[in-house]
Amino acid sequence: MQTPKPTKTALITGATSGIGRELATLFARDGYDLILVARDGEALEATGQLLKRQFGSTTLSIAQDLAQPNAAEQVFQETERQGFQVDVLVNDAGIGEYGKFGTESDLQNELAMIQLNIGTLVHLTKLYLPQMMERNDGKILMLGSIASVVPNPMLAVYGATKAFVYSFSAAVRDELKDTKVTITTLMPPPTNTNFFRRAGAGQTKAQDEAHATSPAEVAQTGYEALLKGQAKVAPRFKTKLLEAASHILPDALITNLASKQMLPRLEDPQQKKKQKMQTAAMGAGAALLAAGGIWLAVRRRAGKSSPTAPRQPSEAAA
Repeated sequence: MQTPKPTKTALITGATSGIGRELATLFARDGYDLILVARDGEALEATGQLLKRQFGSTTLSIAQDLAQPNAAEQVFQETERQGFQVDVLVNDAGIGEYGKFGTESDLQNELAMIQLNIGTLVHLTKLYLPQMMERNDGKILMLGSIASVVPNPMLAVYGATKAFVYSFSAAVRDELKDTKVTITTLMPPPTNTNFFRRAGAGQTKAQDEAHATSPAEVAQTGYEALLKGQAKVAPRFKTKLLEAASHILPDALITNLASKQMLPRLEDPQQKKKQKMQTAAMGAGAALLAAGGIWLAVRRRAGKSSPTAPRQPSEAAA
């Protein structure tokens, strides 16, 4: 008779909606115990009860406003008090704030965003990572964004927080290279969640584009990459191409492409068609430039790695 494997536990922030909820469902399906963290206590309980009915999951719900400076410590103390060992940490919770930084966006909302998207993410990682390192076992999933590598006008502070997540995750992952603890950064495109509406950007082209990508698809991609221990993953081919292009194309061009997505949608059909054609043309141009840059980089690398052919004497020297 085989000894059953001990149940592992995943802690998921932002677990009541969007990508976070879909990730919670995947962990529950695969037999993980769950620690669900979000601000809305009623939604937390409803999510926990649903997953218990569907999969028999053991869940601990912690209602906590993660935009508060002491929130991570409160979550950690509760998991310690309840005797949970966190084997997987999913830093999913995040918010945005739409508008021109100098004249339109709200400073207090942006400071709360920095605390949630950066401060609490770092704090939770700092609390649970040492335990994983001591066991030499553990996984962390960071919710980045394609905005991690593409500056995002009209969501300037949000994009900057995601750039931090990308850099922070890559650096700490390198520090862990001699251990069995891994960090994976998930970099989704605009996704069909409440993010844009909550950020005040529900009227933008990015919101319209988000309908093409479901949170379930993004969660599945991130979940698989996490289990494999990948460094990062960008769902969908277009997102992968844009991520590659961001390392090759001029910053001004990439930023301009992003700014087009943050424009208000047009109601006039002719204007909408014209704007769509302009965006498609710019996207195609960026794709061609990116492909050309990648091809040149590969050719240059191949040239450096191939042995130098012996020089043939010229007829005059022979």
